[in-house]
Amino acid sequence: MRVLIVDDHPVVVTGCRALFTSDPAVEILEASDAKEGHRAYLQKHPDVTVIDVWLPDLTGFELTRRIRRDDPAAKIVMLSASEDPAFVVRAVEMGIQGYVSKSDDPRLLAKAIRKVAASERFVSPRLAEATTFAGAAIKASPLTQMSPRELEILRLLGRGDRISEVASELGISYKTVANTTSVLKSKLGARNHSDLVRIAVEIDLRR
Repeated sequence: MRVLIVDDHPVVVTGCRALFTSDPAVEILEASDAKEGHRAYLQKHPDVTVIDVWLPDLTGFELTRRIRRDDPAAKIVMLSASEDPAFVVRAVEMGIQGYVSKSDDPRLLAKAIRKVAASERFVSPRLAEATTFAGAAIKASPLTQMSPRELEILRLLGRGDRISEVASELGISYKTVANTTSVLKSKLGARNHSDLVRIAVEIDLRR
């Protein structure tokens, strides 16, 4: 089994390797950001890809979207420091097969990887329970109202990027970003650009 870990924290990658040291049938590959992860996926065709929600260049959701564009059958486990149930729901809606928190027992990540490799689904039991009882909060969360592309644009705007910089970063046109920004204002009830930045800060998208 070939497993690609996309995470910019060396301790996470080291921990993942340690989980499978006793199993020579598992090969661990690594990438430290989304663009490197995308290239590694296309070159190595891993059986399972473990993706951090917050990467230095793009969100894990945007990387998932890009990988799925090239391979709709990609098997993905989301690994997150955030325990917001809205993130879990967003991941499930995107068809991500596994979701584990970085604060979970590391053995749960190993279990998630093996289950997803076997075409099963796995969500950390603790997160699954929290999500079950957070219906109203999930419905009210801006995270569940945005597509992966909209989420990525909001994150970059919240980071302080100008529309032209967002367009360059994502490889799309200025007009596309400007139009999406208008859609986001309408969806999120933002009166202006500053309001969008405030919302990004409130849901902690700037990491």
